[in-house]
Amino acid sequence: MRNLQTAIDPDAPLYSVTIPEDWENNAATAILELCPEHQLDVSPIKADILIANWVFPLCEQTDQFTVEDWEHILLHRQACPNASIWKNDTSQKLGITINLAAFASAEAGFDARAYRHVLEIAGHTLRILYRQQANFMNGELPFTELTESIDKQSQNKQFDLTPQPSAGIIYLSNLDACLAQLGFDYDSHDGRDIACCLACFATLLANAGCGADFLPLSPDWNALPELTSTAKDIWALASEEPASRLERIDTSFSLPGNPTDLLLGSEACGLAPIFSPLREDGLLNFSTLARLAHKGLTLESALAASLAGEQLLTPPSQQAHYAMHQALAGFVTHMPARPNQITYPLSQKAMLTRGTKRPLPPRRKGITQKASIAGRGLFLRTGEYEDGTLGEISITPTKESAMVKGLLDSLSQAVSIGLQYGAPLQDYVSHFAYSRFGIAGTVEGDPNALYATSFLDYSFRVLSDVYLNESLADAPNNLHVGEDMVPMLPLELPEDDETPPSSPHPRNRKFKLVS
Repeated sequence: MRNLQTAIDPDAPLYSVTIPEDWENNAATAILELCPEHQLDVSPIKADILIANWVFPLCEQTDQFTVEDWEHILLHRQACPNASIWKNDTSQKLGITINLAAFASAEAGFDARAYRHVLEIAGHTLRILYRQQANFMNGELPFTELTESIDKQSQNKQFDLTPQPSAGIIYLSNLDACLAQLGFDYDSHDGRDIACCLACFATLLANAGCGADFLPLSPDWNALPELTSTAKDIWALASEEPASRLERIDTSFSLPGNPTDLLLGSEACGLAPIFSPLREDGLLNFSTLARLAHKGLTLESALAASLAGEQLLTPPSQQAHYAMHQALAGFVTHMPARPNQITYPLSQKAMLTRGTKRPLPPRRKGITQKASIAGRGLFLRTGEYEDGTLGEISITPTKESAMVKGLLDSLSQAVSIGLQYGAPLQDYVSHFAYSRFGIAGTVEGDPNALYATSFLDYSFRVLSDVYLNESLADAPNNLHVGEDMVPMLPLELPEDDETPPSSPHPRNRKFKLVS
């Protein structure tokens, strides 16, 4: 054990916290957040004492697990109860977070036996605490007499006014680090299939004894062979109709900002990917080391390749986060909020380093926009990275001189190089949109733009609309500002009393053709 001085926030007083030697410093902050308020005056705050406050009373009510079981689970950071269990707070929903990465290793693969054991203990724990605290929870007391009277009045219809209670919720966390230990990329079909297997396995065990009404979808069990051998047994156990149903247990993924993930040392909570290969202290994440090991790279060889400009590990994008969320829907009881499908700044910030070029993939997607400005044709083409971010552009006029084509091609190459080195597209848009020179006029072929002041104005406003989700309005059509405007008929022309002496004939003021 070791002592640390920590605080919940910078303005709060420091507390002395005692935690196991191999836990990170963030675990001390988590212990402080999970500590009941009446025990904050105790110095130092010892993790083992806080655990004993809820573990010993819990284990006295069952013979299905022992104190040593929970101590082993917490010491190896496989699972952690939420604040309602640590603080005995009946106003919050009971929950236990499972650290998926604690069951995976590069040498032995996924430990399905330990995963099942921890899930069973978590389910028993939630049901025991729920039954103990049921009398203190509002709105969940059964109305037996009312149900029986209605059933007697109507024998042909089945009324169930007492919904099946939920004893608590099991949260899954640290998914990306688990996939890294197994040697799979987060943004891959295999990675998503394995995530579905892990989530389905947890949901099946959580609802064993609750009947077949809460069975999840069936995943491809061949994605993770370690779970295949026990999947049939778990499925049969969960599909049985028991004589008396147990309280159901919901499943979900943890959300940011909870102290349980800090105590478990999760690199990314829930199903979110690990966007950065570095920890807050500047060291490499354990997931990064695992992925380098699976590629057969040492730290020295990885550093040499990085200095040479190679990108060994591509951090997942928000698009990959969205795809993972879509794949896992139906395998847990409650899904967290759906992430944005495409969010560029986060992935760009995580991937690019100053002075490092991000190479484009050999085969890439993009858009091709054909339009004409004042009758002069134009093609705008783009190239994208795997996550949908812009990597190159090409502005090609159709009937201009060789000099105009060469200048636009050179400008396109310069902008493409800047984008590949991390220059923000927003800066290019702010400089080139609404630029006035050369050909300007009505835009044809693009319903989103009616008028453009130049080829560059139109091109960069299209890029802003497609890649920044910011539609820029057309510039005002003021090409004729400053010209002598002739009044339109039937307005009277201004009278001129003086006739120029050099004019042999007076000017005809009756009519004038206006074009």
